[in-house]
Amino acid sequence: MPAPFRLVASDIDGTLIRGDGTLSPRTIDVLDRLPVPFVLVTGRPVRWLRQLYDQMADPPPAVCANGAVVYDPDTDEVLLANPMATDLLLDVTKKLRDAVPDISLAVEVEDGRAFWYDENWPMRWPDEHRQVRVLASPEELTSAPAVKLLARSASSAPDDFYALVSRTLGGLAEATHSSSSALVEISAAGITKAAGLAWVCEREGLTAEDVVAFGDMPNDVPMLTWAGHSVAMGNAHPAVVEVADELTATNDEDGVAVYLSSAFGL
Repeated sequence: MPAPFRLVASDIDGTLIRGDGTLSPRTIDVLDRLPVPFVLVTGRPVRWLRQLYDQMADPPPAVCANGAVVYDPDTDEVLLANPMATDLLLDVTKKLRDAVPDISLAVEVEDGRAFWYDENWPMRWPDEHRQVRVLASPEELTSAPAVKLLARSASSAPDDFYALVSRTLGGLAEATHSSSSALVEISAAGITKAAGLAWVCEREGLTAEDVVAFGDMPNDVPMLTWAGHSVAMGNAHPAVVEVADELTATNDEDGVAVYLSSAFGL
């Protein structure tokens, strides 16, 4: 019997891995036996993939930063990067600072291998270096192209903050969110998980109809609506459940493995 899909695409956090950040033995076994290619599609930057790759015998390619970067772990090569240009960053950050007085901003630069953040960003890293560091001035935030701009508010509810950022930017840039806190992720216009995955599929001679995709948060919605078949996790955000074709078990219940085992007869 032929395989029901020709490519499997999955988000990482809240989807493929458990709440403790690990891949279950069952998930590892199913991924190892998949008869078709597997692609990670994540909001994570390149530098955050190692924790997952270290758990896998054969690390798959990844669409990172919500579609802005495509990464090949075999060669440690960025195959595609669609960063926000500095002039766009200037425009976007000015609009956001004017609209949200308590906003704090950060950027993923160098194709997601480095992270720079405002002095008022709510987290600090004790081992800061060039790759992860606080900025000397607000102007430095827009001094290099960024594959992702991150915006936080200390006083807003998550959904309210996302709505405010979306209204403020209009169609100037792509805004999404994947956190339970007031954190919004911003990319160049048209850059989504769907766009990044579509690029990978075109390279492999595949179409949307060949793909089954898994996700749990609003940043997964473009990918799930693009894919020929979409599956929401049992722990998914209501916006994801609304667009998905099917629902599987939660990430802590190995929902991706449960679905793939049944679909492929593994």
